[in-house]
Amino acid sequence: MTQLSPADTAKNAAAIAAVALVRDGMRLGLGSGSTAAFMVRRLAERVEAEGLQLRCAATSQATADLATRLGIRIEGLDEIGWLDLTLDGADELDPDLNLIKGGGAALLREKIVACASDRMVVMADGTKVVDRLGAFHLPVEVIAFGWQTTRELICRALARLDLTERPILLRKHDDQPLLTDEGNYILDLALEAIPDPHALSQALNEIPGVVENGLFLNLCDLALIGQPDGNVTELEAIQEGLE
Repeated sequence: MTQLSPADTAKNAAAIAAVALVRDGMRLGLGSGSTAAFMVRRLAERVEAEGLQLRCAATSQATADLATRLGIRIEGLDEIGWLDLTLDGADELDPDLNLIKGGGAALLREKIVACASDRMVVMADGTKVVDRLGAFHLPVEVIAFGWQTTRELICRALARLDLTERPILLRKHDDQPLLTDEGNYILDLALEAIPDPHALSQALNEIPGVVENGLFLNLCDLALIGQPDGNVTELEAIQEGLE
């Protein structure tokens, strides 16, 4: 294997720990992004070595293409039904295991797959762990029709939450609006900090034209944080109502 950078060593370590949770016969959601790519490669190695029989749904076309090249059969989520486990990355992760996702523009499929799973496990390196969400731009997926009106409605919603004068950027690729796998646009909200993620998520999803936002709240059950030395730290969600 090519010598990995410290950052990639951390991602790979988290991916190895995540793939160790996979059991034969599982129905899996395979996430998107650089850490998830390590996970798909490590999973393919186990499939080949152990002959694991898995049913896998991908959160993006890029993940589906990579998995298929490596010998992992990808099915549609509706073909599989409910999933046992989803393994995915995150752009930010707070102490309550709330996440910002969508840096790779796959947030809609990622959230659908996460919500269709008994358990969501997140893999990340230590740089993704923050005290409060928001330094990473919050992606919001919107339909192309009337997107500038949608952006204005988002501005008004932010003002009601005292998040005024925050830039809202249309994500582009080759000087054209980037299109998600579903053919939508991404607006990136430069918020700096999000005091109340639940209030913001609700406000955004009430806006016509907003398809979904990149706040993943109360979805992650376990976070595996890889370190540059190859060690992994586990952060587990606190179950409400337990002593």
